[in-house]
Amino acid sequence: MAGNEWINGYLEAILDTGAGAAAIEDQRPTPVNLRDRGHFNPTQYFVEEVVTGVDETDLHRTWIKVVATRNTRERSSRLENMCWRIWHLARRKKQLEWEDFQRMANRRLEREQGRRDVTEDMSEDLSEGEKGDQPAELIQCETPRKIFQRNFSDIQVWSDDNKGKRLYIILISLHGLVRGENMELGRDSDTGGQVKYVVELARALAMMPGVYRVDLFTRQVSSPEVDWSYGEPTEMLTSGSYDADGNDVGESSGAYIIRIPFGPRDKYLRKELLWPHIQEFVDGALTHILNMSKVLGEQIGGGQPVWPYVIHGHYADAGDSVALLSGALNVPMVLTGHSLGRNKLEQLLKQGRQSKEDINSTYKIMRRIEAEELSLDAAELVITSTKQEIDEQWGLYDGFDVKLEKVLRARARRGVNCHGRFMPRMVVIPPGMDFSNVVVQEDTLEADSDLAALIGADGSSPRAVPPIWSEVMRFLTNPHKPIILALSRPDPKKNLTTLLKAFGECRPLRELANLTLIMGNRDDIDEMSSGNASVLTTVLKLIDKYDLYGQVAYPKHHKQSDVPEIYRLAAKTRGVFINPALVEPFGLTLIEAAAHGLPMVATRNGGPVDIHRALNNGLLVDPHDQNAIAEALLKLVAEKNLWLDCRRNGWRNIHLFSWPEHCRTYLTRVAACRMRHPQWQTDTPLDDVPVEESLGDSLKDVQDMSLRLSIDGDKPSLNGSLEYNPVELEKVAADNGDPQVQDQVKHILNRIKKPTQEVQEPESGKKQPDIAVTKYPMLRRRRRLFVIALDCYDDQGRPSKKMLQVIQETFRAVRSDSQMMRFSGFALSTAMPVSELLEFLKVGKIQATEFDALICSSGSEVYYPGTYKEDGGKLLPDPDYSSHIEYRWGLDGLQKTIVKLMNSQDGRGDKAGNSSSPIEEDLKSSNAHCISFFIKDFAKVKRVDDLRQKLRMRGLRCHPMYCRNSTRLQVIPLLASRSQALRYLFVRWGLNVANMYVILGETGDTDHEELISGTHKTVITKGVVEKGSEELLRTSGSYHKDDIVPGESPLVAYTVKVTADEISNVLKSLSRETKDEDAHLVLKPTTKPVPNAPPNSQCGFQKFSSKACKRTVDLPAIKKPMVLKDAGASPRPTVSNSVDGSLKPIVMEN
Repeated sequence: MAGNEWINGYLEAILDTGAGAAAIEDQRPTPVNLRDRGHFNPTQYFVEEVVTGVDETDLHRTWIKVVATRNTRERSSRLENMCWRIWHLARRKKQLEWEDFQRMANRRLEREQGRRDVTEDMSEDLSEGEKGDQPAELIQCETPRKIFQRNFSDIQVWSDDNKGKRLYIILISLHGLVRGENMELGRDSDTGGQVKYVVELARALAMMPGVYRVDLFTRQVSSPEVDWSYGEPTEMLTSGSYDADGNDVGESSGAYIIRIPFGPRDKYLRKELLWPHIQEFVDGALTHILNMSKVLGEQIGGGQPVWPYVIHGHYADAGDSVALLSGALNVPMVLTGHSLGRNKLEQLLKQGRQSKEDINSTYKIMRRIEAEELSLDAAELVITSTKQEIDEQWGLYDGFDVKLEKVLRARARRGVNCHGRFMPRMVVIPPGMDFSNVVVQEDTLEADSDLAALIGADGSSPRAVPPIWSEVMRFLTNPHKPIILALSRPDPKKNLTTLLKAFGECRPLRELANLTLIMGNRDDIDEMSSGNASVLTTVLKLIDKYDLYGQVAYPKHHKQSDVPEIYRLAAKTRGVFINPALVEPFGLTLIEAAAHGLPMVATRNGGPVDIHRALNNGLLVDPHDQNAIAEALLKLVAEKNLWLDCRRNGWRNIHLFSWPEHCRTYLTRVAACRMRHPQWQTDTPLDDVPVEESLGDSLKDVQDMSLRLSIDGDKPSLNGSLEYNPVELEKVAADNGDPQVQDQVKHILNRIKKPTQEVQEPESGKKQPDIAVTKYPMLRRRRRLFVIALDCYDDQGRPSKKMLQVIQETFRAVRSDSQMMRFSGFALSTAMPVSELLEFLKVGKIQATEFDALICSSGSEVYYPGTYKEDGGKLLPDPDYSSHIEYRWGLDGLQKTIVKLMNSQDGRGDKAGNSSSPIEEDLKSSNAHCISFFIKDFAKVKRVDDLRQKLRMRGLRCHPMYCRNSTRLQVIPLLASRSQALRYLFVRWGLNVANMYVILGETGDTDHEELISGTHKTVITKGVVEKGSEELLRTSGSYHKDDIVPGESPLVAYTVKVTADEISNVLKSLSRETKDEDAHLVLKPTTKPVPNAPPNSQCGFQKFSSKACKRTVDLPAIKKPMVLKDAGASPRPTVSNSVDGSLKPIVMEN
């Protein structure tokens, strides 16, 4: 708000007025006619029209008008009605405060009950040893180095001895505009410090011993609203071709930005609108990771895939996607929250300006909070900047309890059973800084006395100074005075107005120093957001009020490269850096300032406390106390010896915040996590067969040679179908003239003429262990997979015969099209156990072997009919999938806890065994990774989000869902689901999710929404599923379906009639919609620099492949000049290569 004066005026007016006393008692304003004795009276207008539609900023503007009103009657009338508005706001804030108090009290009760339940189940109270085991605790008596290098007595610190390791690390930061150079920081609220942090972290990690490659994933944006560089699929950050000793370490090493397209291709979306498209990103990122793992396996893995060492998500949206990726790949997850949704929600509610519903509508805050909770479920490690973030921010979440985390960690160290309960480990690792451009000067007063000589103020000729210096100094009458520097966005939380008041009202400070405010970039204040515009307007008014012209600088523009020069100017004048924010999560600018020799004055709320403890280079103040701010600034400016001591301390300890120190601590902590990666238990030697041995892959290789493009620009290319004409293949080979291609085509034609037994083998051969088709699933040979995932059940939860009809019609639809039928398979995904599913298929006379895969029990088991059988013919689940989903699965603890929670309304009631229990265990549908219950009383069961909240509070991580027309509750492992099972098939058998077609009903089980989103094609059949279980998914006030499922998508189609022709037409339309996407070119960069390349071009590409291709074709294999043109609809750069017998660099031209 603009200030306190006008608020005091309102309150005084409320006390002085007597007309509204009775109305206050009735909680309504006194009605007044619009016309009173011929004079305009705005009371009724304000009360009825304005009161519910303005905020405090509008009130302040109106107050200014009231003050300027000369007519006494009108002035009194306006003032009276404005007082009613203030009364209304105060009443609303008190109501929200009371609701907040009740909510927090209920959370405390639930958390305490959860702790008691955990203690009871584990039969052990908190011991004194466990009470003293503080997570990542900062001890004030420690030295600065010990503060930020925790006690590593039980783990080995990362060192140069790890050079032999060649790790592949993945970082993910989805929102904003991310690029390596000329970052547009401050362009919008999504492109800020996080962007700079992740780019610098990627670069720093790539330089660490033992790290081979770092990929930073973000969103690809090909929009006219932003620079073309954000549409580039790959950007090299650092080249890791050679190590410090000059040894060649490999062509794919280094750090890269990988941009994955998801969401609308031609729009730049703010982060709140990205949520429905998260699963699409997950599938695209999974494709890149699998391809890169194979490439790295060929280079450094001895032919075996090199899986990511860790996947690190930044912010809630990336955390949500990393949870799914780590589950699909079975690799560890690390999370950095940056800023947290629950903390923001609490702050917004306390302001009283918006209701929870309005906040959720604007910020999608409930979807963000659920993403953060899921991230806590899946994360091995959570990295924070400060201890305050652990205690006061993460402590607000259901999935993290500081006390319970200490108990579980102590039990784990002693080898005591935790009964399936887990808590992520929180560690404090301050962000790193790049100090390469910082020149440490002499720490004497005389070292900075040459500013006058630099600018020519002493009569000498001025030297060349940075342009930003001139921009700042043009505001100042005496630029030689020490500069008090503040650098932040013009956000109300940054508290710049209080700083300006402190400066303006302290005459000694004004006489000794100047004030410089770097408040982002602006062209026109009226075009800025209301909050930022309000702060800037207030700043200008305060400058005028205190007559600070010539003493305050506030330049309109600066570049990121100007920031070090701004710090250097302040240091030259022996100035001070100040961060007066109300709450500062970390305070990166404080470290930057200290590196340039500036002492600090900072808020005592948040991260600056830890920074000050480490650097000891300034003073901490109460940000609400402007006198304390003025006194601290005056003390540092006036006392030169104190200023020098703070400067020396900052330089002495600043190395604690360097990137090498950060990365060393980071890798040490990650190495202590429970490492895991895909390990197939079943021996599958056929997986190692060269790609050329696969018929489908060989065909695709020839298609890649043509690239659906023309050689020399005039020869016909293959169409995109799976039916290849042998004559056309021979013609392509003859035209190409490459012996390698011709040999490959002959190999294909021979196999077409002599189809293998395994392709034509019917399902009758049940006992043929020596034939590959009975030993290994046909999925590894499939190009398309049609997944039928209808949740069609009657009131008793029995499968409906409508499901059989859809299955049979889908078979007919696919098999009626020869192009679609070839290399296509079928899968069935259901909540039924495999025994019940097989009986149901027999009713419809459908052979189980018609399906390549059966996903049963809501995704807790995967079967391959025709493979993995016992001697008696009984199907066995995939053992690899079972071990894949085992992560954090606590079967025994979950069974007891769920029954207890369901038998009570608030989690504190009746014990298990109550005859009125709304659930009963369904042993027939349960298995080692699925706990199933019958629903006996629909009205008493808890919604999914409520049940999951209570389980999280007890340290239990799982995926609960209601299914089979709300007749069953099934609880499966955390990262198991029917949608995750499809990704597992991709990872295990190489069948890309983008080549899957999922057939659903309009509603279904509570995991129905998860099956709609992603890169697979979705067919929704109308009128088949009459009732599902989705009404048991969420409680009121939770996030909405629109936050999960995109409103419109070219990957989703609907069918009204369940007939083979209708289904076939829908499938073909989906294929046409995505045909251009399949033809997109994927370029893989080499780390070799390209000489004489145009500026801002992506140079050094030596390999290319089709998006759906599994192999990469080397350019030297093609001896003719060619022009590669993208087939996509969106404009993209052109890749050109002129070959005159030798390979020349390829340059992407803008």
